[in-house]
Amino acid sequence: MNLRLDWCSYKAAKYAVMNWHYSKTMPVGKLVKIGVWEDDKFIGVVIFGRGANKSLGSQFGLNQMQSCELVRIALNKHKTSVSRIIKFSFVFLKRLSPNIKLIVSFADKEQGHIGGIYQAGNWVYSGETSAADEYLYKEKRWHGRAFRKSKGSHLKYIDKGLKIVKGSTKHRYLYPLNKEMRKQIEPLAKPYPKKNCDAGVIRSIPSVQDGGGGAVPTASLNNYV
Repeated sequence: MNLRLDWCSYKAAKYAVMNWHYSKTMPVGKLVKIGVWEDDKFIGVVIFGRGANKSLGSQFGLNQMQSCELVRIALNKHKTSVSRIIKFSFVFLKRLSPNIKLIVSFADKEQGHIGGIYQAGNWVYSGETSAADEYLYKEKRWHGRAFRKSKGSHLKYIDKGLKIVKGSTKHRYLYPLNKEMRKQIEPLAKPYPKKNCDAGVIRSIPSVQDGGGGAVPTASLNNYV
């Protein structure tokens, strides 16, 4: 089996997200889109971006040039483990954005996700986020920033059935890209959440941190503020 990662176009990334990601929505803003091929067949995309929170890295003393979010992993049937694909995608990210020190990603509890792929990749689990308001419009759920980016001010949609709902909390995972950053965030590590399939509840287990074709190039995250 031959695995290959390369830059991919927005069109290819959107196809993967619309067909192979539960959200069926492309993230907004400037994105780094890394396509994935197995035996020369396109099987999906890994996408990095700024995320919905402009202060994503501020709590770790980082600015927008030094942190990013893993915003989508959209894969069709594949043989390679997801954690391995993600690890290879870091090579591309660091090549384009050498100032990036920390990657953040979230597992959606509302979808029953606990972040198993991040646990397999030895990410640091730092707990749950606070619940944020989201928009519900025409039976589709939107994060506030994504809705405003797509449709503008939400106020003109209030009379058209727009509802503001409380979003779910999410599991937050951190991946440091250098030893100094790992040393800084390791004290934040909490036990990994684990799904008890028999009981249908979430429990915790101790985390283990070791310390230690047709492609279109995408511009570096460091080119955007």
